[in-house]
Amino acid sequence: MMHIKKISLFLFFIIAVTCYGQDSIPTQTTDSLDWNVTVIRLAQEQIKIIPRGVRRISPVISFNKVKALDKKPKKFVPPLFWKKENLLNINLNEVAFVNWNAGGNNSISALGNLSFTRNYKYRYLTWDNELRFRYGINAQEGRSIQKTDDLIRLSSTFGFRKDTITSWFYSVKVKFNTQFSNGFKYPDTSTPISRFMAPGYLFLGAGTTYAPDTKKLNLYISPLTYKATFVLDQDLSDQGAFGVEKGKNVFAELGFLVTNTWEDEIFKNIFINHRLNIYTDYLKSFGNIDFDWELNFKLKVNEYINADIGTHLIYDDDIKFDEEIADDGTVLNRGVPRVQFKQLLGIGLAYAF
Repeated sequence: MMHIKKISLFLFFIIAVTCYGQDSIPTQTTDSLDWNVTVIRLAQEQIKIIPRGVRRISPVISFNKVKALDKKPKKFVPPLFWKKENLLNINLNEVAFVNWNAGGNNSISALGNLSFTRNYKYRYLTWDNELRFRYGINAQEGRSIQKTDDLIRLSSTFGFRKDTITSWFYSVKVKFNTQFSNGFKYPDTSTPISRFMAPGYLFLGAGTTYAPDTKKLNLYISPLTYKATFVLDQDLSDQGAFGVEKGKNVFAELGFLVTNTWEDEIFKNIFINHRLNIYTDYLKSFGNIDFDWELNFKLKVNEYINADIGTHLIYDDDIKFDEEIADDGTVLNRGVPRVQFKQLLGIGLAYAF
């Protein structure tokens, strides 16, 4: 019985608190929901100071002033790390006389130059390739056609560098050059003094290359380069021409090679092209330097017409001059090496494709 009275008093107390208990704040309004949850809403004051520059208008989007594109948008072209150039250059020189009292012979000269360049450069790798053909002739009244220039040259250099900051590359280089047709000591055209692959030169070596990204400069230094001189014509081989032993077709050397090229626009529409090769042999004639130096200037008139001024200087200890041979074929005097020099001046047509 005592327990029933205690439980009844406890239930009565809970009912009384639920029915008559109330939370109130005199200065604020209250909202009461159906499930006896009281929500207090605070009064909000209106902003009286409006910041400068605030526009109290609704943004409106209009397409009235939109116009169609005049040109089609350019398509995205992914970057190419190959740079290629194909160039055909033909220089012509002509002299004609009609009733010319001072005398002279009509003549015409032509020089063709065809070159293909493929260069790759990206981050740590570089690979430069060049293939060049050059041939020149001169036709003069009363004389046979004479050859003035003849060249086939292939060059390839592959390089690797340890980071993208340095301009020095570890490199491997191969270069080969020869000529197209027979060469003569004019006016004698009966006995050729050179032929295709007589001589032919092959360079193969390893070293380092300095090639800055922002300049058309290339310096290659190889402390170990193999040089092979080919004389595949047996008549010239039997004479021991171009340094080979009599009857042999190949003359091998091991030495030090330095090559340097530079191309730039030194003045407006005036371009320079410099190429230098220096080689010395370790085994037989160390310190005796062979060099091959070309220096050309191009004066560009327009896209298709230009003027060329150039020089070519060669010294090779294995190429002898003034050789004396007896009637029985015995060599009386091997001759001496000399500096070879060629100068070029012409106006021609150039076409890049």
